[in-house]
Amino acid sequence: MPRRLVQLFAGLILYGVSDSMLLLAGLGVDPWDVLHQGLARRTGVPVGTWAIIAGAVVLLLWIPLRQRPGLGTLCNVVLIGTVIDLVLAAVPPPHSLPVQAAVMVSGVVLNGVATGLYIGAGLGPGPRDGLMTGFAARGHSLRVVRTCIEATVLLAGWLLGGTVGIGTVVYALCIGPLAHVFVPLFSRPAPAKLLEADVPLVRLEPDQRHIDPTGHRPGATRS
Repeated sequence: MPRRLVQLFAGLILYGVSDSMLLLAGLGVDPWDVLHQGLARRTGVPVGTWAIIAGAVVLLLWIPLRQRPGLGTLCNVVLIGTVIDLVLAAVPPPHSLPVQAAVMVSGVVLNGVATGLYIGAGLGPGPRDGLMTGFAARGHSLRVVRTCIEATVLLAGWLLGGTVGIGTVVYALCIGPLAHVFVPLFSRPAPAKLLEADVPLVRLEPDQRHIDPTGHRPGATRS
């Protein structure tokens, strides 16, 4: 368990750092972070704080869906947003396009590594993934549920002023293949009790924030 906890926290911290890199690059972010960024621009509340608020609200939606959170689920809600706010407060954004592009690509790759780490720890899915799998468990197509939720989030975030750009496209195209590499690489067998209690471990978040755009699910998983 200590090794799995270290892996979980390392993955969540790196996930927050990778989200911050995409935000700092300014070339577009994943759908949930488009929403968080749009809300931040409208209200003045930091992006990471909105990530925490949104995660908590989504987690409440698990109740009627009878989803059961794990330790990793609760840590996911709090830690990723906290790291985002800390990094954005400490690191200035790049202004040169080549540097922005390099930060964006590095952020996407790091996000894939982080996804593999925290999913592989086997301590619970992210709140957004649980929402999607909860709807899917009621007989709906997971691909349709994911597409509808993420399209709605993306549109709402864009209307609020969030950045949709080449980074959004690169993220969508690359996160699935990256997760296919890193989730199996870092996966640890979950205890029998956890396997009986938890829903499938899927947090590509933020959320199926991280999912192959073809609808295929990597290994199992965002804003």
